[in-house]
Amino acid sequence: MGDDANEEDLALMARVARGDEEAFAQLVKKHQHAVIGTVAKMTNHSADSEDIAQQVFLRLWKSAKRYQPTAKFTTFLFTITRNLVFNATRKKSRRKESSLDEQEDDWHKSIEDDTPGSRPDQSLAQSELQKVIDQAIASLPEKQRIAVILRRYEQMPYEEIASVLKLSVSAVKSQLFRARNSLREALEPYLKE
Repeated sequence: MGDDANEEDLALMARVARGDEEAFAQLVKKHQHAVIGTVAKMTNHSADSEDIAQQVFLRLWKSAKRYQPTAKFTTFLFTITRNLVFNATRKKSRRKESSLDEQEDDWHKSIEDDTPGSRPDQSLAQSELQKVIDQAIASLPEKQRIAVILRRYEQMPYEEIASVLKLSVSAVKSQLFRARNSLREALEPYLKE
């Protein structure tokens, strides 16, 4: 995202701080897909994904008056996202909920989302591979997982990821290196096929 986009976000956020609901709607519309996608990937597409994404924007609205543009707007937005996902993940692990029902729902959704005209066996293999990739990413430690998602899916620069994770750029690169090695090991049996 360029400087013009950031300036637009900052201007909208200043309007939101004054209670401008239209500006808030514009921010939500502009960033909702990235936030929802990031939350879904971080939570392995759990049923909580949309609720957490809504909480991100609710938190954004509530913090608008205190917001200080010390970094890019998206850094602020994805820091909120990271914190809410980590909190939800910790709560869920404390409750030790079984995610078998969620995984089964995700499996059914991925089958229903097959593209028309594709071969069923190819679609099934593709959805199985995507499920394995999603599970491998979900099994990464939290910081590695968010670093991979922000870099791979949001194309975020190392510096911005460092701000979101409150790490140095070299630490982010180290997190990504370890994550790639873990993913390579986890996916190796599938890559040989």
